[in-house]
Amino acid sequence: MRSACSTVLLDALGVLRARGQDVLPFLQGQLSNDLTLLSPDRSLLAGYHNPQGRVIALLHLLQLAPDDLLLLLPPATAAGVERSDEAAAGDLLAALPASPDATARIAAAFAVRLAQEPARWLLVSPLSQPAPPGTRPAAETRIWQRLAVAAGEPQVYAATSEEFVAQMLNLDCLGAIAFDKGCYTGQEIIARAHYRGRVKRRLQRFVMRDARQLRPADAGTLSDGRAFEVVEAVVLADGRCEFLAVAPLAIGESAPGTAAATSIAGERFDAQALPLPYPLPS
Repeated sequence: MRSACSTVLLDALGVLRARGQDVLPFLQGQLSNDLTLLSPDRSLLAGYHNPQGRVIALLHLLQLAPDDLLLLLPPATAAGVERSDEAAAGDLLAALPASPDATARIAAAFAVRLAQEPARWLLVSPLSQPAPPGTRPAAETRIWQRLAVAAGEPQVYAATSEEFVAQMLNLDCLGAIAFDKGCYTGQEIIARAHYRGRVKRRLQRFVMRDARQLRPADAGTLSDGRAFEVVEAVVLADGRCEFLAVAPLAIGESAPGTAAATSIAGERFDAQALPLPYPLPS
């Protein structure tokens, strides 16, 4: 049985606080998810888009009070945000929320469960307060990054802001889009892609076969001619890179577990396609 909770300090994640009697109506008209579903016991993932439906930023929203929200997103504008990479035991385990998107108050901290398996939580606490009891010292950032990549969870950075329409990042698969809510910025384009046609480019997961590194916004070409752009990447202990990239869903594309040759800035290398933990719309 695991006896403690490992944490990863995410310096690249910022925390914004939005307060006021109009905060919910205002954000309801800006974000892709339905904020009427937000509560102190439930967090939401939502996209903030430009009028062309392209994702400017991804936000995790937590509700402190009816008119008081926390918005978590890059770039880092505050410190003190930690994410756990494995389950805890004892009092901390009992206090952590059990289902994805559920939130719980643990002393001065807020805990949000982000995934079912492997169990992962986002912990947000004031700088002036100690970490919840039962946590271990911070682990390597790449531990969290690899779990996020394996879970097919995109992130939007300055280099990739406004590059992708919502469905290209699989936000519909991740429950970050409410198609039955009222209008919001970019809603017309996002709804049209949902109701009128198949999205031809989607977030997919790969791992290098040799020691290579990639960063968000790096671009390349698969051996079958499909272009891709990196969304998130993590360097593994052996020097290889596991990454999420947006690429066309072409007929005859490599199935998970098969090899595909790619090219970055004239270089050629092999990448293995890996499955996502959720299905993509057919």
